[in-house]
Amino acid sequence: PAVADYPVQQLTPNIYVIHGPVTVPNVENQGFMNNPGIILTSQGVVIIDPGGTFQAGEMVLRAVKKLTDRPVIAVFNTHTHGDHWLGNQAVREMYPQAPIYAHPNLLKKLQQGVGDEWVALMLRSTRGQSKGTRVVGADNAVNHGQRFQYGDTTFDIYNYGVAHTDTDIMIAVNQNAVLFMGDNLFNGRLGRSLEGNVKGIIDSCERVVASVQPVTIVPGHGQSGGMAMFNFSLDAVRILYATVKQQYAQDVSDFEMKPVVVKAMHAYKDWEEFDTLIGKIINQAYLEIEAQDF
Repeated sequence: PAVADYPVQQLTPNIYVIHGPVTVPNVENQGFMNNPGIILTSQGVVIIDPGGTFQAGEMVLRAVKKLTDRPVIAVFNTHTHGDHWLGNQAVREMYPQAPIYAHPNLLKKLQQGVGDEWVALMLRSTRGQSKGTRVVGADNAVNHGQRFQYGDTTFDIYNYGVAHTDTDIMIAVNQNAVLFMGDNLFNGRLGRSLEGNVKGIIDSCERVVASVQPVTIVPGHGQSGGMAMFNFSLDAVRILYATVKQQYAQDVSDFEMKPVVVKAMHAYKDWEEFDTLIGKIINQAYLEIEAQDF
């Protein structure tokens, strides 16, 4: 079945975002739960992360058609997780010449079958509502420091090493108007970091914001906002890491420190996935801190 049309929020005169639910893929959201970006340039349309299923990609394209009759000329995928990019398929079917850009490590993972894993995951999670989705991966590599110019609009690529994953790119549109963070930043949901590095998430987020000084920030999941949203959302990771580090210095084991960390993060206890992930991220941060001693 088609994914229902979600509201399109205008962030600047030419930059839009569709905020998906903060839930994980399920029957209700039909596999759509990220924040696709739609940027109208004088040359054509650029899409950032067109969704997690073929049906989600179709919904994003319907939104594009309501905004402009110009073609899609490029797509950027922010990282390896298919809930952000399996919608490439819909774009490629309608605009076969549009290049799809991503980090070089994502192109390698596609060759190793990561796309097939995500197609299967989405099919299971949505109980068949993503049927027909197939892998259409990025075909062009991008690196930190690259700038793309499409007519009157610039796209600057940022990467500071392993963060949410080892495939992340963050994209500043029109220098500092809007910064698309990918899953380096979550708002309203605790982010999975098991394929990345907890400290790397903090460092990457702080460095890119210091460099770009964005007016508006788009997280990978959750509502967009300014610096207040950014700091509150990133504090979920900062507080966790700082508390684990403090407890580690006192020779407290990872499972013993969990109640202390949960108490320190009381402001985030109602975030989606909090109870599911908190123990795993504490363990990951603990192991990262422990590794620094060796």
